[in-house]
Amino acid sequence: MKYDLAKLKKVNLRDIWKHEAFDFTQWLAMEENLELLGQELGIEINLIQTEADVGSFNVDILAQESISGKKIIIENQLEITNHDHLGKLITYAAGHDANIVIWIVKDIREEHQKAIEWLNNHSDNDIGFFLIRIELWQIGDSKPAPNFETVCSPNEWAKVIKGSSTKDKKITDTQNKYLEFWQGYVEYVQNENLNISLRKPLPQHWFDIAFGTSEAHISLTLSATKDLINCGVYISDNKNLYDYLYSKKDEIQKEMGLELNWTQASKASRIFFNQKANNLFDKTTQDKKFEWLFNNYLLFKKTFSKHIKNFK
Repeated sequence: MKYDLAKLKKVNLRDIWKHEAFDFTQWLAMEENLELLGQELGIEINLIQTEADVGSFNVDILAQESISGKKIIIENQLEITNHDHLGKLITYAAGHDANIVIWIVKDIREEHQKAIEWLNNHSDNDIGFFLIRIELWQIGDSKPAPNFETVCSPNEWAKVIKGSSTKDKKITDTQNKYLEFWQGYVEYVQNENLNISLRKPLPQHWFDIAFGTSEAHISLTLSATKDLINCGVYISDNKNLYDYLYSKKDEIQKEMGLELNWTQASKASRIFFNQKANNLFDKTTQDKKFEWLFNNYLLFKKTFSKHIKNFK
């Protein structure tokens, strides 16, 4: 049997991006391309500035993670890694007090890969280093398509263990159940909609999802003691935004067909809805819980995205 298949061909990066700063950095800084990178890393990246000052130097891209607001720096190198760029990476991270440090390169020397791995193994929970290979591929005569490949990343599982308060650094049985639940949820969502980017699950009772603003995020939570599942908007530190949304309370609740819980503390605020979920970790009924969380995530995202946009 004969198959009509095209050949996959690698494209020279410099054929498309002649200059790192003027071409590649400007391309990467576009919203859809930062989203592409964020999907590879499991985070949502919002641009702050290109060529941001660090003393007499400039970091290629300064950004922030949309849920936590943590600072991100991105250093680009369309060549094989070298000591100069590794030194710049650390200098820029220190200059902007960055929590997420990304080095995007054409190719990688073994000693530099080991250096990034060493930094991840010896840093605390608040900072992580990513080493990313960028490639261009085309099929037949198609347009070249970029591909980000993660070569080094923070060892999140090890850092969760490291950050545990127990003497033997092991997570609890309940934390393990939370982790398994969120892993199942991520798999469920990916089967429903491949275009939704979710972060890697952790052994905790909450799971946060960005929805296009650094002012708020959608938070899914579980209560093992009360057998509740919960979906809502979490505003970390913006009283004016909460007050604006509260002024639209009747309109929002009518749109959603739900009576929501509105709570405000000295700093953070929450607007949420919950439902009883008997036998929370029973795997035979988890798909129904996943469906409820997913559908309410979509509802909260659709409703609150519009109102937050109007607030801005």
